[in-house]
Amino acid sequence: MIETDVAVIGAGAAGTSAAFHLAQAGHSVTILEAQTGAQIKPCGGGMASSVQRWFPFDLSPAVDDVIRQVDFSWCLEDPVIAELPGEAPFWIVRREHLDSLLLEKAVSAGATVQRPCRVKALERKGECWTLTGERGEPVQARAVVIADGSGSPWPQQVGIGPSSLHMASTLSVRLEGLGTLAPGTARFEFGLVHHGFAWAFPLADGINVGVGTFIGRDVTDSETILNALLPDLGFAANAGLRQEANLRVWNGHSALHAHGVVAVGDAASLCDPFLAEGLRPALMSGCEAAKHLDRWLNGEEQSLQGYSRAMRQRWGDSMAWGRRIAQVFYRFPGVGYQLGVKRPTAPRRIAQILSGEMGYGDIAQRVIRRLLLQRS
Repeated sequence: MIETDVAVIGAGAAGTSAAFHLAQAGHSVTILEAQTGAQIKPCGGGMASSVQRWFPFDLSPAVDDVIRQVDFSWCLEDPVIAELPGEAPFWIVRREHLDSLLLEKAVSAGATVQRPCRVKALERKGECWTLTGERGEPVQARAVVIADGSGSPWPQQVGIGPSSLHMASTLSVRLEGLGTLAPGTARFEFGLVHHGFAWAFPLADGINVGVGTFIGRDVTDSETILNALLPDLGFAANAGLRQEANLRVWNGHSALHAHGVVAVGDAASLCDPFLAEGLRPALMSGCEAAKHLDRWLNGEEQSLQGYSRAMRQRWGDSMAWGRRIAQVFYRFPGVGYQLGVKRPTAPRRIAQILSGEMGYGDIAQRVIRRLLLQRS
């Protein structure tokens, strides 16, 4: 039996962020990761550069490009261009590089890693949790961080997170070469995707392309969409490494903690319901969870309720408005594009949301009222 203060299930961005801060605070941390090495993940890799303030080390080694301009289009036409505000507000990373960097820093701070170790059982025994994997020794921990992504079975098993999941369907394509997408430019395409949109983010020597639906159940004829989008980006219609995934999208306030356990990142259903941003809330939740777990382990907090409360204030309140915007925008996308993107101030507002300078609550009531009035 391996005894540890905190067991972290999953070595992605959220789990390794929590592991680093907990290990740095002096707690023993064991990370349990199912995969043998870093994996290419179906993730666009975009995140606000403001996340740097949550870490005492430089994140730039994982950054492939800095976005200074966002191009919007409707059915590959009717372009709108937005300049991002501020200095270096939006970064593009390869998830395999970011996850490896964060894991390296967590290990340097004192965390240990068990891999490959897919957790098969999670049980509370007395005041501790016992985690059993496919191989290796069982782990006994005072606290557990659930960080193994949208497919995690553990939040529902321990009774945390939303009672019913709202899933977004995505298809991602990793391409070699930049095609027609200029460095420093991200692209969002509306109109081709039913109840969603497509995106293209530049890497140092390639592009991440994604297609997502956010109020339906399935990606609508993704091959037809890619057959139109990829040639427009300068690639063959069948190019690239393709991965399908379902994302847990934020769909309501719910507790993200139980006794001695928290959920972070995609396992906590934190993905932005309008723009599908998942990295910033993953890093935010990992760091926030570590702060409250540190206090709880030291006897300074009686429960982990402070973590759920903090994530509601820092993320959930904005996402509640984001969900309402998404429900209107993606049902009437043509009107949404005209009023939500082509309006003179709209691109800058979207850019400010992406950069973390503004939340959906700052614009939601005006946007929803405008969309519904125009539709009626």
